[in-house]
Amino acid sequence: MMDGGATEAQRYVWEGAIPLQIHLHESEVTTLPPPPPALILAPRIGYLPLLVPLIKPHFSSALPPGVDTIWFDYKGLPLKWYIPTGVLFDLLCAEPERPWNLTIHFRGYPGNILIPCEGEDSIKWSFINSLKEAAYIINGNCKNVMNMSQPDQVELWRSVLSAGNMEAYLRVSSKLKLGTVGDEYTVKPNSCSLKSRQSTGETDIAGSVKTDRIPVRLYVWSVSEDFDDFEDAPQIDSWDKISYINRPVEIHREGKYFTLRDAVKNLLPEFFAVKPLVNEEISSIQVEDVQRVPLEDASVEDGEEKSCDVDSCCPSDNAEIKLIRIQGIEPKLEIPFSWVVNNLMNPEHFLHICVCVKVPQENNM
Repeated sequence: MMDGGATEAQRYVWEGAIPLQIHLHESEVTTLPPPPPALILAPRIGYLPLLVPLIKPHFSSALPPGVDTIWFDYKGLPLKWYIPTGVLFDLLCAEPERPWNLTIHFRGYPGNILIPCEGEDSIKWSFINSLKEAAYIINGNCKNVMNMSQPDQVELWRSVLSAGNMEAYLRVSSKLKLGTVGDEYTVKPNSCSLKSRQSTGETDIAGSVKTDRIPVRLYVWSVSEDFDDFEDAPQIDSWDKISYINRPVEIHREGKYFTLRDAVKNLLPEFFAVKPLVNEEISSIQVEDVQRVPLEDASVEDGEEKSCDVDSCCPSDNAEIKLIRIQGIEPKLEIPFSWVVNNLMNPEHFLHICVCVKVPQENNM
């Protein structure tokens, strides 16, 4: 997590951008010929509505009269405005599309699909709430975020808004003491504990908190069709096809590396089979029910502690993980999870992971 100086990988994430080609929806074009698409670089850590001040002047002469209710879609799918742009791209473009062709609408807001967005204020509110949630997961409370001075709040938000001033972001975020993760951290045996605890982190000599609970937002796209090339992957045409899992990963020092594979096992226990012991009958895998919530809900909820032996887990014969993507990277599962956390975390201190899972087709008898 971005405490102290930034690493090279963190700078790549901070400066990462996606080339967009923005089209005005044909139903809103009032001029002939229609305006050409707008070309823009969108920061990965940013949010689509923050681009509107740059995009609207390009289309202003072609817009119909009325009040703006701006939203974006990709191949007809309305885009969730509170999901970072880079996460949307990683999730919806299994085969990366450059430039990414999006459609902007200034009318006809789909209120049955998207929660209202009142521009920058809504995004700032969502960002700060996510930061509070991350602080609660890491430290057991969000007092440091709640007690931020007004100048620090302004500086923190401006650094994210511009996606350019990483030094300003680090200067303010370091005051929040949201922790670092050491490479020596590993999985705690016989526990998939998500039970909320107060101040679970340890403090090193320098005084920075080392956390053992990592805030994660997981986006799982399940497909029943088999494919070898992501160009042939089925299109996501509804948010109902995405499972959103808001669940922390808990890690501890136990003498061996805790890898990305271990984290995935903790996050998606239902996709890993448990080998029963000899003469022991196991009717079901005893793991905590994963918190699955609609993408509109991102509140902190306490989990109950359950037991599972992750060392006995193996990939299920019934499911296959086709893709794991974080910040546009498809990391190997053997990579230390501490590196992933410390380098690929988003500014609100959540790690966003996109997963594509091949599940067996249901047999209709």
